[in-house]
Amino acid sequence: MDELNAQYWSECYQKNQTGWDLGEISQPLRTYFDQLENKELKILIPGCGRGYEGIYLWRKGFKNVYFADFSKEAIKVIKDEIPEIYDSQLLVKDFFALDDKFDLIIEQTLFCAIDPGLREKYVQKLAELLEPNGKNVGLLFNRQFEYGPPFGGNKEEYIKLFSPNFNIVTMEDCYNSAEPRKGTELFFIAKKN
Repeated sequence: MDELNAQYWSECYQKNQTGWDLGEISQPLRTYFDQLENKELKILIPGCGRGYEGIYLWRKGFKNVYFADFSKEAIKVIKDEIPEIYDSQLLVKDFFALDDKFDLIIEQTLFCAIDPGLREKYVQKLAELLEPNGKNVGLLFNRQFEYGPPFGGNKEEYIKLFSPNFNIVTMEDCYNSAEPRKGTELFFIAKKN
């Protein structure tokens, strides 16, 4: 799956072939963010796309949000939306090349976009990037796809994959998914061991 590189994702944005893009923050993540109180949390949104989740957090007063994406086109959208953000918070980088530490990492369509053969490496990288007791929170597809990306999976597979590095606080069917994703998503909170 070497073709799932920066050029591939940039071309998706250039050609407006972004079928995964809801055009707004996903409701399950909005609900989760609305209960967060600590505005000092250092938050990473890898594979951020157009950054709806991070932009929402920023506008709620979370100024320690970092956006990472392969595509400079995606990152430019965020800079246009939040001109005052520091360039150091906008990372045009491969997830596996990130090297900072975060309190919270948000999963919103990155996991399903990477080659499934990289999932174990992905979970290890999450653990490496999180502070002790840091959390990975977000959405995972609970279905299979004929072709990918997106690549699907199921709850049992995810629990097995995450358990060596994380305590799974919750991984449940998502009750408030966007219409096109209803009945196909899991909301999860995984705390670093």
